[in-house]
Amino acid sequence: MTVTPDDAERLLTQLVSIESVTPWLIPDGSGEREVVRSIAGWLADLAVEVVVEEVAPGRPNLIATLRGTGDGPSLCLNAHADTVGFANWRDRALDARRDGDRLVGLGVADDKGGCAVALLALRSLATREGRLRGDLVVACTADEEGVSIGTEHLVANHRYDAAIVLEPDALPRAIVEHQGFGWIDVIVHGRAAHGSAPDAGIDAIVHMAEVVTRLHRLDRDVFTRSADPRNGRTVFHTGTIHGGTDYATYPSRAVLGIEIGTQPGEHLADRVREIEAIFGEVREGYPDFRGEVDVKLEREPFRAEGHEALWEALAAATQDILGRPLEPVGLNAWADSALMQAAGIPTIMFGPLGGNFHAPDEWVSIGEVVRAAEIVEAAAIRFLGSSAT
Repeated sequence: MTVTPDDAERLLTQLVSIESVTPWLIPDGSGEREVVRSIAGWLADLAVEVVVEEVAPGRPNLIATLRGTGDGPSLCLNAHADTVGFANWRDRALDARRDGDRLVGLGVADDKGGCAVALLALRSLATREGRLRGDLVVACTADEEGVSIGTEHLVANHRYDAAIVLEPDALPRAIVEHQGFGWIDVIVHGRAAHGSAPDAGIDAIVHMAEVVTRLHRLDRDVFTRSADPRNGRTVFHTGTIHGGTDYATYPSRAVLGIEIGTQPGEHLADRVREIEAIFGEVREGYPDFRGEVDVKLEREPFRAEGHEALWEALAAATQDILGRPLEPVGLNAWADSALMQAAGIPTIMFGPLGGNFHAPDEWVSIGEVVRAAEIVEAAAIRFLGSSAT
Protein backbone atom coordinates (compact mmCIF):
# COMPACT_ATOMS: atom_id res chain seq x y z
CA MET A 1 0.00 0.00 0.00
CA THR A 2 1.27 3.46 -0.88
CA VAL A 3 0.51 6.32 1.51
CA THR A 4 -1.08 9.22 -0.37
CA PRO A 5 -1.61 12.88 0.55
CA ASP A 6 -5.37 12.21 0.57
CA ASP A 7 -4.86 9.40 3.10
CA ALA A 8 -2.90 11.73 5.33
CA GLU A 9 -5.34 14.61 5.02
CA ARG A 10 -8.39 12.45 5.76
CA LEU A 11 -6.83 10.90 8.85
CA LEU A 12 -5.49 14.19 10.18
CA THR A 13 -8.83 15.94 9.59
CA GLN A 14 -10.54 13.19 11.59
CA LEU A 15 -8.03 13.47 14.46
CA VAL A 16 -8.08 17.27 14.58
CA SER A 17 -11.89 17.36 14.74
CA ILE A 18 -11.82 15.59 18.13
CA GLU A 19 -10.88 17.86 21.03
CA SER A 20 -8.26 16.08 23.15
CA VAL A 21 -6.89 18.91 25.28
CA THR A 22 -5.00 17.64 28.31
CA PRO A 23 -6.91 18.57 31.48
CA TRP A 24 -3.60 18.89 33.27
CA LEU A 25 -3.21 22.22 31.44
CA ILE A 26 -6.85 23.17 30.87
CA PRO A 27 -9.13 21.75 33.61
CA ASP A 28 -12.13 21.41 31.29
CA GLY A 29 -10.09 19.73 28.53
CA SER A 30 -11.61 16.48 27.31
CA GLY A 31 -8.47 14.38 27.47
CA GLU A 32 -7.75 11.51 25.12
CA ARG A 33 -10.75 9.18 25.50
CA GLU A 34 -12.66 10.21 22.35
CA VAL A 35 -9.67 10.50 20.06
CA VAL A 36 -8.49 7.06 21.22
CA ARG A 37 -11.96 5.66 20.45
CA SER A 38 -11.73 7.20 16.97
CA ILE A 39 -8.28 5.73 16.35
CA ALA A 40 -9.47 2.30 17.49
CA GLY A 41 -12.30 2.54 14.95
CA TRP A 42 -9.85 3.53 12.21
CA LEU A 43 -7.83 0.38 12.99
CA ALA A 44 -10.82 -1.97 13.23
CA ASP A 45 -10.42 -3.50 9.75
CA LEU A 46 -6.76 -4.40 10.28
CA ALA A 47 -5.28 -7.60 11.71
CA VAL A 48 -3.69 -5.76 14.63
CA GLU A 49 -4.19 -6.13 18.37
CA VAL A 50 -5.65 -2.96 19.87
CA VAL A 51 -5.54 -2.44 23.63
CA VAL A 52 -6.77 0.66 25.45
CA GLU A 53 -5.03 1.12 28.79
CA GLU A 54 -6.55 3.55 31.26
CA VAL A 55 -3.71 5.61 32.71
CA ALA A 56 -6.00 7.83 34.79
CA PRO A 57 -9.78 8.36 34.67
CA GLY A 58 -10.62 9.40 31.12
CA ARG A 59 -6.93 9.37 30.17
CA PRO A 60 -6.13 6.28 28.07
CA ASN A 61 -3.18 5.12 26.03
CA LEU A 62 -3.96 3.22 22.84
CA ILE A 63 -1.51 0.44 22.01
CA ALA A 64 -1.83 -1.23 18.60
CA THR A 65 0.44 -4.19 17.87
CA LEU A 66 1.17 -5.78 14.52
CA ARG A 67 2.54 -9.17 15.52
CA GLY A 68 5.55 -10.53 13.69
CA THR A 69 6.63 -14.12 13.30
CA GLY A 70 8.33 -13.96 16.69
CA ASP A 71 11.95 -14.14 15.63
CA GLY A 72 12.73 -10.43 15.44
CA PRO A 73 13.01 -7.43 17.76
CA SER A 74 10.19 -5.09 18.74
CA LEU A 75 9.83 -1.46 17.69
CA CYS A 76 7.53 1.09 19.33
CA LEU A 77 6.28 4.17 17.50
CA ASN A 78 5.28 6.63 20.24
CA ALA A 79 3.18 9.73 19.48
CA HIS A 80 1.01 11.65 21.92
CA ALA A 81 -2.72 12.10 21.37
CA ASP A 82 -3.26 15.12 23.63
CA THR A 83 -3.01 18.81 22.73
CA VAL A 84 -2.75 22.16 24.44
CA GLY A 85 -5.72 24.54 24.71
CA PHE A 86 -7.14 26.71 21.94
CA ALA A 87 -8.90 29.67 23.56
CA ASN A 88 -7.34 32.15 21.12
CA TRP A 89 -8.75 30.44 18.01
CA ARG A 90 -11.77 28.53 19.20
CA ASP A 91 -13.74 29.48 16.08
CA ARG A 92 -11.59 27.36 13.76
CA ALA A 93 -9.17 25.19 15.74
CA LEU A 94 -11.07 21.90 15.32
CA ASP A 95 -11.92 22.40 11.64
CA ALA A 96 -8.82 21.36 9.71
CA ARG A 97 -8.32 23.33 6.50
CA ARG A 98 -5.95 22.92 3.60
CA ASP A 99 -3.57 25.74 2.66
CA GLY A 100 -1.40 24.49 -0.17
CA ASP A 101 0.80 21.73 1.23
CA ARG A 102 -0.17 22.69 4.77
CA LEU A 103 -3.01 21.38 6.87
CA VAL A 104 -4.00 23.83 9.62
CA GLY A 105 -5.70 22.86 12.89
CA LEU A 106 -5.26 22.28 16.61
CA GLY A 107 -2.55 19.71 17.31
CA VAL A 108 -2.19 18.90 13.62
CA ALA A 109 1.58 18.95 14.00
CA ASP A 110 2.00 18.53 17.76
CA ASP A 111 1.29 15.70 17.78
CA LYS A 112 -1.57 14.39 15.71
CA GLY A 113 0.81 14.55 12.78
CA GLY A 114 3.02 12.10 14.68
CA CYS A 115 0.02 9.86 15.37
CA ALA A 116 -0.87 9.96 11.67
CA VAL A 117 2.67 9.02 10.61
CA ALA A 118 2.62 6.00 12.93
CA LEU A 119 -0.90 4.91 11.99
CA LEU A 120 -0.38 5.28 8.24
CA ALA A 121 2.85 3.28 8.43
CA LEU A 122 1.09 0.62 10.49
CA ARG A 123 -1.79 0.32 8.01
CA SER A 124 0.62 0.00 5.10
CA LEU A 125 2.61 -2.72 6.87
CA ALA A 126 -0.52 -4.58 8.00
CA THR A 127 -1.85 -4.80 4.43
CA ARG A 128 1.37 -5.74 2.63
CA GLU A 129 2.25 -9.26 1.56
CA GLY A 130 4.48 -11.17 3.95
CA ARG A 131 4.98 -10.64 7.67
CA LEU A 132 7.48 -8.78 9.72
CA ARG A 133 9.74 -10.89 11.92
CA GLY A 134 9.45 -8.59 14.93
CA ASP A 135 6.49 -6.78 16.46
CA LEU A 136 5.58 -3.24 15.44
CA VAL A 137 3.77 -1.31 18.16
CA VAL A 138 2.02 2.05 17.83
CA ALA A 139 1.47 3.80 21.16
CA CYS A 140 -0.77 6.86 21.08
CA THR A 141 -0.06 8.19 24.54
CA ALA A 142 -1.72 10.58 26.96
CA ASP A 143 -0.60 13.83 28.56
CA GLU A 144 2.72 14.66 26.93
CA GLU A 145 1.65 18.30 27.04
CA GLY A 146 1.15 17.89 30.80
CA VAL A 147 3.38 15.65 32.89
CA SER A 148 3.59 12.65 30.53
CA ILE A 149 1.58 10.17 32.56
CA GLY A 150 0.95 8.24 29.34
CA THR A 151 4.55 7.44 28.48
CA GLU A 152 5.40 6.94 32.16
CA HIS A 153 2.69 4.25 32.23
CA LEU A 154 3.88 2.81 28.92
CA VAL A 155 7.49 2.26 30.01
CA ALA A 156 6.44 1.00 33.44
CA ASN A 157 4.31 -1.74 31.88
CA HIS A 158 5.91 -2.61 28.54
CA ARG A 159 9.34 -3.35 27.17
CA TYR A 160 10.51 -2.69 23.61
CA ASP A 161 13.84 -3.20 21.86
CA ALA A 162 13.78 0.27 20.27
CA ALA A 163 11.53 3.27 19.81
CA ILE A 164 10.90 6.15 17.46
CA VAL A 165 9.21 9.06 19.18
CA LEU A 166 7.28 10.93 16.50
CA GLU A 167 7.20 14.68 17.07
CA PRO A 168 7.21 17.54 14.54
CA ASP A 169 10.65 18.55 13.28
CA ALA A 170 11.77 18.48 9.64
CA LEU A 171 13.02 15.84 7.23
CA PRO A 172 15.69 14.52 6.86
CA ARG A 173 16.62 15.31 10.48
CA ALA A 174 16.47 12.99 13.47
CA ILE A 175 16.84 14.20 17.04
CA VAL A 176 19.37 12.20 19.06
CA GLU A 177 19.56 14.48 22.10
CA HIS A 178 17.62 17.28 23.73
CA GLN A 179 17.47 19.33 26.87
CA GLY A 180 15.82 18.40 30.12
CA PHE A 181 14.05 20.92 32.30
CA GLY A 182 12.72 21.74 35.73
CA TRP A 183 9.69 23.64 36.92
CA ILE A 184 10.81 25.42 40.05
CA ASP A 185 9.31 27.75 42.61
CA VAL A 186 11.82 30.22 44.01
CA ILE A 187 10.46 31.31 47.40
CA VAL A 188 11.67 34.42 49.21
CA HIS A 189 10.60 35.11 52.81
CA GLY A 190 10.24 38.58 54.31
CA ARG A 191 8.51 39.89 57.41
CA ALA A 192 5.05 41.44 57.45
CA ALA A 193 4.74 44.89 59.03
CA HIS A 194 2.67 48.04 58.66
CA GLY A 195 3.82 50.25 55.84
CA SER A 196 4.70 52.98 58.33
CA ALA A 197 7.15 50.70 60.16
CA PRO A 198 10.06 50.08 57.78
CA ASP A 199 12.39 49.00 60.56
CA ALA A 200 10.01 46.16 61.46
CA GLY A 201 9.27 44.92 57.95
CA ILE A 202 11.36 42.90 55.49
CA ASP A 203 10.23 43.36 51.90
CA ALA A 204 10.15 39.95 50.20
CA ILE A 205 9.35 41.50 46.82
CA VAL A 206 12.41 43.78 46.90
CA HIS A 207 14.56 40.77 47.77
CA MET A 208 12.93 38.77 44.98
CA ALA A 209 13.80 41.55 42.53
CA GLU A 210 17.46 41.02 43.42
CA VAL A 211 17.10 37.31 42.68
CA VAL A 212 15.35 37.91 39.35
CA THR A 213 18.05 40.38 38.27
CA ARG A 214 20.75 37.77 38.92
CA LEU A 215 18.81 34.98 37.22
CA HIS A 216 18.57 37.20 34.15
CA ARG A 217 22.32 37.79 34.36
CA LEU A 218 22.93 34.01 34.54
CA ASP A 219 20.84 33.56 31.40
CA ARG A 220 22.55 36.44 29.56
CA ASP A 221 26.15 35.87 30.60
CA VAL A 222 26.31 32.08 30.91
CA PHE A 223 23.49 30.28 29.11
CA THR A 224 23.46 32.56 26.06
CA ARG A 225 27.23 32.67 25.64
CA SER A 226 27.75 28.92 26.08
CA ALA A 227 24.94 27.57 23.93
CA ASP A 228 25.21 23.86 23.17
CA PRO A 229 26.18 23.18 19.51
CA ARG A 230 23.23 20.83 19.07
CA ASN A 231 20.70 21.78 21.71
CA GLY A 232 21.06 25.53 21.70
CA ARG A 233 20.93 27.88 24.63
CA THR A 234 19.88 26.39 27.95
CA VAL A 235 16.21 27.17 28.49
CA PHE A 236 15.39 29.79 31.12
CA HIS A 237 12.38 32.02 31.59
CA THR A 238 10.21 33.33 34.37
CA GLY A 239 6.67 32.04 34.36
CA THR A 240 4.65 33.27 37.33
CA ILE A 241 5.09 35.58 40.30
CA HIS A 242 2.99 36.06 43.41
CA GLY A 243 3.58 38.06 46.56
CA GLY A 244 2.21 40.34 49.21
CA THR A 245 -1.23 40.75 50.73
CA ASP A 246 -2.26 44.42 50.36
CA TYR A 247 -1.00 47.92 49.61
CA ALA A 248 -0.41 48.85 53.24
CA THR A 249 1.70 45.89 54.38
CA TYR A 250 5.29 44.84 53.82
CA PRO A 251 5.13 41.57 51.86
CA SER A 252 6.21 38.57 53.91
CA ARG A 253 6.47 36.18 50.98
CA ALA A 254 7.12 36.22 47.23
CA VAL A 255 7.08 33.20 44.93
CA LEU A 256 8.61 33.13 41.45
CA GLY A 257 7.81 30.22 39.12
CA ILE A 258 10.48 29.48 36.52
CA GLU A 259 11.29 26.94 33.85
CA ILE A 260 14.98 26.17 33.55
CA GLY A 261 16.79 23.69 31.33
CA THR A 262 19.55 21.12 31.60
CA GLN A 263 21.85 19.92 28.86
CA PRO A 264 22.78 16.24 28.38
CA GLY A 265 25.24 15.36 31.13
CA GLU A 266 23.69 17.91 33.50
CA HIS A 267 21.06 17.45 36.19
CA LEU A 268 18.56 19.81 37.74
CA ALA A 269 20.67 19.75 40.90
CA ASP A 270 23.23 21.79 38.93
CA ARG A 271 20.65 24.51 38.32
CA VAL A 272 19.50 24.43 41.94
CA ARG A 273 23.09 24.99 43.09
CA GLU A 274 23.31 28.02 40.78
CA ILE A 275 20.14 29.47 42.27
CA GLU A 276 21.39 28.85 45.79
CA ALA A 277 24.64 30.63 44.86
CA ILE A 278 22.49 33.60 43.78
CA PHE A 279 20.87 33.52 47.24
CA GLY A 280 24.36 33.84 48.71
CA GLU A 281 25.11 36.86 46.55
CA VAL A 282 21.88 38.59 47.56
CA ARG A 283 22.56 37.85 51.21
CA GLU A 284 25.86 39.75 51.00
CA GLY A 285 23.89 42.96 50.40
CA TYR A 286 20.80 42.00 52.40
CA PRO A 287 21.82 39.99 55.49
CA ASP A 288 18.18 39.35 56.40
CA PHE A 289 17.48 37.65 53.03
CA ARG A 290 15.93 34.18 53.21
CA GLY A 291 15.16 32.07 50.17
CA GLU A 292 14.46 28.48 49.23
CA VAL A 293 13.98 26.36 46.11
CA ASP A 294 10.98 24.07 45.64
CA VAL A 295 11.29 21.71 42.64
CA LYS A 296 7.84 20.98 41.25
CA LEU A 297 8.84 18.81 38.27
CA GLU A 298 12.15 17.47 37.00
CA ARG A 299 12.75 15.92 33.59
CA GLU A 300 16.18 14.62 32.65
CA PRO A 301 17.79 15.45 29.28
CA PHE A 302 17.77 12.93 26.43
CA ARG A 303 20.73 11.43 24.64
CA ALA A 304 20.24 8.41 22.38
CA GLU A 305 22.24 5.35 23.41
CA GLY A 306 22.35 1.84 21.99
CA HIS A 307 20.40 3.07 18.97
CA GLU A 308 22.89 2.17 16.25
CA ALA A 309 20.80 -0.57 14.58
CA LEU A 310 17.71 1.64 14.57
CA TRP A 311 19.72 4.58 13.23
CA GLU A 312 21.10 2.42 10.42
CA ALA A 313 17.58 1.35 9.43
CA LEU A 314 16.16 4.88 9.59
CA ALA A 315 19.14 6.35 7.74
CA ALA A 316 18.93 3.79 4.93
CA ALA A 317 15.18 4.37 4.56
CA THR A 318 15.67 8.15 4.49
CA GLN A 319 18.36 7.89 1.84
CA ASP A 320 16.24 5.58 -0.30
CA ILE A 321 13.10 7.72 -0.12
CA LEU A 322 14.47 11.27 0.00
CA GLY A 323 17.83 10.77 -1.68
CA ARG A 324 19.44 12.63 1.22
CA PRO A 325 21.30 11.44 4.32
CA LEU A 326 19.67 11.42 7.73
CA GLU A 327 21.05 14.29 9.83
CA PRO A 328 21.57 13.88 13.60
CA VAL A 329 20.47 17.01 15.48
CA GLY A 330 19.55 18.22 18.96
CA LEU A 331 16.70 20.26 20.40
CA ASN A 332 16.31 22.96 23.06
CA ALA A 333 13.04 21.47 24.27
CA TRP A 334 11.87 18.26 25.94
CA ALA A 335 9.84 15.28 24.75
CA ASP A 336 8.84 11.79 25.86
CA SER A 337 11.96 10.45 24.13
CA ALA A 338 13.79 11.10 27.41
CA LEU A 339 11.43 8.77 29.30
CA MET A 340 11.75 6.03 26.67
CA GLN A 341 15.56 6.19 26.69
CA ALA A 342 15.71 6.38 30.49
CA ALA A 343 13.75 3.11 30.58
CA GLY A 344 16.60 1.47 28.64
CA ILE A 345 14.84 1.59 25.26
CA PRO A 346 17.15 2.89 22.50
CA THR A 347 15.25 5.86 21.10
CA ILE A 348 15.36 8.31 18.20
CA MET A 349 13.01 11.26 17.70
CA PHE A 350 11.77 11.97 14.18
CA GLY A 351 8.90 13.73 12.46
CA PRO A 352 7.43 15.95 9.75
CA LEU A 353 7.73 19.70 9.32
CA GLY A 354 5.20 21.86 11.11
CA GLY A 355 4.84 25.24 12.73
CA ASN A 356 2.91 27.57 15.07
CA PHE A 357 3.07 24.97 17.84
CA HIS A 358 0.90 25.91 20.85
CA ALA A 359 -0.42 28.90 18.89
CA PRO A 360 -3.27 29.80 16.54
CA ASP A 361 -3.18 28.29 13.05
CA GLU A 362 -0.81 25.45 13.88
CA TRP A 363 0.12 23.60 10.70
CA VAL A 364 1.86 20.52 9.34
CA SER A 365 3.22 19.72 5.90
CA ILE A 366 1.04 17.02 4.37
CA GLY A 367 3.86 16.07 2.03
CA GLU A 368 6.22 15.53 4.94
CA VAL A 369 3.62 13.47 6.82
CA VAL A 370 3.42 11.18 3.78
CA ARG A 371 7.19 10.93 3.38
CA ALA A 372 7.74 10.43 7.11
CA ALA A 373 5.22 7.57 7.08
CA GLU A 374 7.00 6.00 4.11
CA ILE A 375 10.37 6.34 5.84
CA VAL A 376 9.07 4.86 9.10
CA GLU A 377 7.50 1.96 7.19
CA ALA A 378 10.74 1.21 5.33
CA ALA A 379 12.81 1.59 8.51
CA ALA A 380 10.50 -0.81 10.36
CA ILE A 381 10.95 -3.44 7.64
CA ARG A 382 14.72 -3.09 7.86
CA PHE A 383 14.86 -3.07 11.65
CA LEU A 384 12.30 -5.80 12.33
CA GLY A 385 13.09 -8.03 9.37
CA SER A 386 10.63 -9.38 6.85
CA SER A 387 9.40 -12.88 6.23
CA ALA A 388 8.20 -14.10 2.83
CA THR A 389 5.09 -15.66 4.36
